[in-house]
Amino acid sequence: MPTSTITASIDETDSRDFSAFCDSVGLNVSTAVNLFVKAVLREKRIPFPIEQTPDPFYSPENQAYVLKSVKELREGKGHIHDLIEGNDD
Repeated sequence: MPTSTITASIDETDSRDFSAFCDSVGLNVSTAVNLFVKAVLREKRIPFPIEQTPDPFYSPENQAYVLKSVKELREGKGHIHDLIEGNDD
């Protein structure tokens, strides 16, 4: 049976980790990808759930906290300061 090559760009760390996983279960990357393709074609769907994780910012608890904080600031309580973001190094 003729074969075809599929090229995909993925994060370097993910590539290394996926290859290491495949090695640990006795597969190579090509075989693992072929297993995925065969499962998609057999089941006519992605063979695992794909879900969007809700953004925790919009959780009811966090929204209540934000509204409480805004109310306190409007009442003269607390201090306004610049946003301090984490360093992604």
